[in-house]
Amino acid sequence: MTLESMKIAILASDRFELAELESPLKALKDAGAQVFVVAPHHGEIIGMNHHDVGHSVKVDRSLADTKPDEFDALLLPGGVPNPDELRTMPRAVTFVKHFADTQKPIGVICHGSWTLIEADAVKDRHMTSWPSLQTDLLNAGARWVDQEVVVDHNLVSSRKPDDLPAFNKAFITLLQHQPVRRAA
Repeated sequence: MTLESMKIAILASDRFELAELESPLKALKDAGAQVFVVAPHHGEIIGMNHHDVGHSVKVDRSLADTKPDEFDALLLPGGVPNPDELRTMPRAVTFVKHFADTQKPIGVICHGSWTLIEADAVKDRHMTSWPSLQTDLLNAGARWVDQEVVVDHNLVSSRKPDDLPAFNKAFITLLQHQPVRRAA
C-alpha cells in the first residue's frame, strides 16, 4: 500500500539532526507521500551531523503560512537546538498540539520529544527518546522505555539516527493504516 494520498509535515528549525529529517523524508517520499518541510522561516534551515554543521535543507512552507489541518501526519526530527527552539514558539507548539488533539499520526525522534512535552502530548504514552530526555518525559507523564522504536496508538518514537530504519518502517506501517484526515 502506498501513501500517495497523504500529506506529511516535517516541522523543524535550524540545527536539526540531518539524518533524522532526511532519512524519514526519503522513506516517506519513496512510499508515495507528499512531504513538506515546515520551518519558522522561509528559505533554508541548517542541519547538523551530531555536533558538526551539515548542509541546508529547503523549507517548503513557513510555519506562519501553514495550517496543521492541511496535513495527515507530523514528523518531529531531533537535534538538541531544533526542538529546544520550537518548544519556545507558541505557533509551533499549537501546530504540534493539533496533531496530538486530533489523534493524527506523529513520528518523533531523539530530542524532538521536547516539543511534544511542551504541547502537553505525552501523558500516559509509551515512548522512547534520546536517553537524556528520559526524566523530562517521565516528569511529563510518559512511560519511557529504551527501545529502538515504540508505537503507541498514533505515536511512533525513536531514540537516535541508528534507529532510523526501524523508525521509518514503523511510521510508514502506521500511516498505511490511517485514513486521510485533513481539511479539503
